[in-house]
Amino acid sequence: MTMRRALRLDELFVLIGLFAGAKLLLHLVATSGYGYFRDEFYYLACADHLAPGYVDHPPLSIVFMWAVRHVLGDSLFAIRLPPAVLGAATVALVGLMAQALGGERWAMALAMTAAFVAPEYLALNHFYSMNAFDIFFWALAAYLLILLIDGANPRLWLLLGLVLGLGLANKISVLWLGAGLLVGLLAAPERRWLATPWPWLCGGIAFALFAPYVLWQVRHGWPTLEFIHNATTEKMIDVAPLDFLTGQVRMMHPFTLPLWLGGLAWLLFHPDGKKYRLLGWIYLSVFFVLALSGTSRSGYLAPAYTWLFAAGGVGVEKLLEGKRLAWLRPAGVLILIAGGALAAPLALPLLPVETYIPYARALGDRPSTEERKELGELGQFYADMHGWDAIVGTVVEVYRRLPPEDAAAARIFAPDYGVAGAIDLLGRRQGLPPAISGHNNYWFWGPRGWDGRVLIVVGGTEERLRVLFETVERASTLDCGRCMPYENGRPVWVCRRLRQPVAEVWARIKHYD
Repeated sequence: MTMRRALRLDELFVLIGLFAGAKLLLHLVATSGYGYFRDEFYYLACADHLAPGYVDHPPLSIVFMWAVRHVLGDSLFAIRLPPAVLGAATVALVGLMAQALGGERWAMALAMTAAFVAPEYLALNHFYSMNAFDIFFWALAAYLLILLIDGANPRLWLLLGLVLGLGLANKISVLWLGAGLLVGLLAAPERRWLATPWPWLCGGIAFALFAPYVLWQVRHGWPTLEFIHNATTEKMIDVAPLDFLTGQVRMMHPFTLPLWLGGLAWLLFHPDGKKYRLLGWIYLSVFFVLALSGTSRSGYLAPAYTWLFAAGGVGVEKLLEGKRLAWLRPAGVLILIAGGALAAPLALPLLPVETYIPYARALGDRPSTEERKELGELGQFYADMHGWDAIVGTVVEVYRRLPPEDAAAARIFAPDYGVAGAIDLLGRRQGLPPAISGHNNYWFWGPRGWDGRVLIVVGGTEERLRVLFETVERASTLDCGRCMPYENGRPVWVCRRLRQPVAEVWARIKHYD
């Protein structure tokens, strides 16, 4: 029997610091690859309009973006530092979870390596969005649950309520975690906790932090419900349960499959893991809800793998006890690193795009999207990092050709929040007026002082525009290279003298999706 020795605090710090530091360094190196991501423009635009809620997300990540912008600016490095730090913190939490579940150095190393190389985590920790926060909050909540199962002071429930509340104020999908926790409590011996005030206090704190967003929804007629309905029925492709399952394998990396699947089995069936069965029930309940919905993206379940990696690391470490099998522990870490290195360019812009395209083909990776959109040589993730300077540059050229009196009255109508946000960020630096759009929260911000006289319109058809305006002139055409195909070739129009009141037209152009 192998003698166990608990890791000293300094050893723990070095081990976790090594993996978390490497994770942070990798993301900082990749910061400037390809350019701003479509959603980052939108987050920056939202940060100019602080509110208790938005059409497509709660306010926390926007408030944080506002703070980052005021302290560090809006460069790629500035806005991508927070998700990189959150990614490193998530890796550290996975290591701490593995230790709390009874693991030693190799359990922690295996778990943190898996969390490091998982393509979905690499991608979501690369650009600014609510998703990097989401993964971190789920991981922190799971760690607190492990401590509570191990008999920590029940006041820790109050901290868990704070974490869940902040998570809800960041992304409403934390409701799935809350529902999974309730199902898990009912299915596991920890149901006894429900007879104490602590879980209810936890829920109360979480709801109190979520309440301002709910009140905003009530006040504005539940726009997020309209957004979700439109996105699932008109924008997202259908996802069969089997496709959802295979998506889990792809996004977490096929090499990690034995680890997280073994982690789930360890939690549910192993004598040492059954103490923490609650975590297994949480995963399963959320998995089945999402898999059976028919419209859930594979990535919706991504935050739940942090504790499966931790449990899998513990299970593998204990399975490989003894001198004969001990060599398989470092071998497992090396295999994960090798597989992760091969797949990393698929999730991080580490290669020049001319090199990336044949590299991805050689690995059998084909351009993909979870939306009903045409694709080019790049998948949607990377295509949405291309072409923005060209798009804005074309609009700048059109704007600068306007007579001074037209330029003073003009606004720019964008077909979606990506183009609108790019104009507001990149175009502002070149003297463009504000962008307006009917897409998501841009519709809420209204026509932004436009009086109906002159409008530069990106996209649309001449036939439709002539119904709205007295004169319509095609001024240019977008040529944005490796951007999404639907952006390429869009016409740019100069429209003058709106035939109807601005308020009447504005009421009809709203589209939430």
